[in-house]
Amino acid sequence: MAKLTLRAESSHLFYSQPSSFISAPKRRRLLSFPPKPSLKVRVFCSIKEKESVKRVNGLPGDEVVHQAGSGSDSEGESGQKSGSVGFDLDWPPWKNIPQRYKLIGTTSLAFVICNMDKVNLSIAIIPMSHQFGWSSSVAGLVQSSFFWGYALSQLPGGWLAKIFGGRKVLEIGVLTWSLATALVPFVAGFTPGLVVSRILVGIGEGVSPSAATDLIARTIPLEERSRAVAFVFGGLSVGSVAGFLLAPPLIQNLGWESVFYIFSLLGIGWYVGFQFLEGQASWVGSRSDLKTAQNTSPKELADSLKDVPWKEFFRSEAVWAMIYAHFCGSWGHYTCLAWLPTYFSEELNLNLTEAAWVSILPPLASIFVNTIASQIADNLISNGVQTTTVRKICQTIAFLSPAACMTLSSLDLGLPHWEVVGILTAGLALSSFAISGLYCTHQDISPEYASILLGITNTVGAVPGIVGVALTGYLLDSTHSWSMSLFIPSIFFYLTGTIVWLAFASSKPQTFAKRD
Repeated sequence: MAKLTLRAESSHLFYSQPSSFISAPKRRRLLSFPPKPSLKVRVFCSIKEKESVKRVNGLPGDEVVHQAGSGSDSEGESGQKSGSVGFDLDWPPWKNIPQRYKLIGTTSLAFVICNMDKVNLSIAIIPMSHQFGWSSSVAGLVQSSFFWGYALSQLPGGWLAKIFGGRKVLEIGVLTWSLATALVPFVAGFTPGLVVSRILVGIGEGVSPSAATDLIARTIPLEERSRAVAFVFGGLSVGSVAGFLLAPPLIQNLGWESVFYIFSLLGIGWYVGFQFLEGQASWVGSRSDLKTAQNTSPKELADSLKDVPWKEFFRSEAVWAMIYAHFCGSWGHYTCLAWLPTYFSEELNLNLTEAAWVSILPPLASIFVNTIASQIADNLISNGVQTTTVRKICQTIAFLSPAACMTLSSLDLGLPHWEVVGILTAGLALSSFAISGLYCTHQDISPEYASILLGITNTVGAVPGIVGVALTGYLLDSTHSWSMSLFIPSIFFYLTGTIVWLAFASSKPQTFAKRD
């Protein structure tokens, strides 16, 4: 019989397990929990006969670990030779989680906070408009200013992620948008100052997709990529749900200013925690590459821009398909994200809390759709279906589903309000298939340049946030029709995006080698 004894400093735990092939006298072994921040566990077992020495967790198997206390007096009970095999289990428990999972988890959490800071204005804009007397056009201008910074930071974010790694770019981005969010209440009465603060929020959040894409491209194999992208970008849907849930009660009880203060503190807390985890979730590339990047001179950084095959990118039909698809998807997504709470409030006669709660439904359903879509996509690829085919199927679902649902909502069919909400929720949720379509294609065709490619497509994809959100407010003032201002433009881009994507999209790996 082999007996294993575990002992902590202030308590004892004894565990015995029979063995069918090893017999040894009963003996106690010590499990020591040192009173240090880094908790280490030692496990010992007695072995009757000499056996071949093995390595356990990187330690030599023949290393004899001396016992402390009363456990040592039983060492000579048997006339047989015995040795002790030890290994260390380090605290905290997530320390031994694979590197890529820790990075993906923390990145997804950053995306949760990202969309919380994006949608907070969608709710706060209603009491802010009443307080400051803004028209729909002014409210649209204020909301669209976020996307000015978002568009400006896409290409620089992709390039910086390639040079310094997505981790460093992400943490700086989170800190930037969190501090800028905290500024909003101070400058809300001064429209130019408010616009500038939202531009800074957009700059901070704009580098995040490229940083995440860099992390995924460097660390995640193809057969896990759809799930990794879904998990990270799915944080955006979770953030939307959290933002829509928390904003109304905060506004009603503490004022609209509170959502900006509290949400900014979450981002700052994430940044501080990310520094604490730095030793456990270190640079995903080689340390020599990081050291080289940190010591690179400004001239060398400028020269590195010339090494990017910009012309080859724009000679690729697949890249142009990604650019236009990103533009089309963003038009529907950003205009609905900004205007749906107001639509539910004014068109469906819901109060602030009800409008916010109803606005939760599309992103909440998207979380479920993300999970299903990524599993389907990865399973199809694992079973031999061409990656390009899978990406085309997913993106087609992502475009045609909201187009059909918006068409039903825009027609005067006399539908009850709850049916309109249900139809829009279904369409916008199914648009999340794009996570396993368009958003995986950057990594598919070039892991090396994935962050820069996403920077390119996301720059164009941010234009609907600037033009579309403001244009929706202008059209609403002019036509007083939600169908003309919100739904019909989105339907047009969804349909044309589907045609372009099916005709030209490809996930075939490309080298983008420069031509002489």
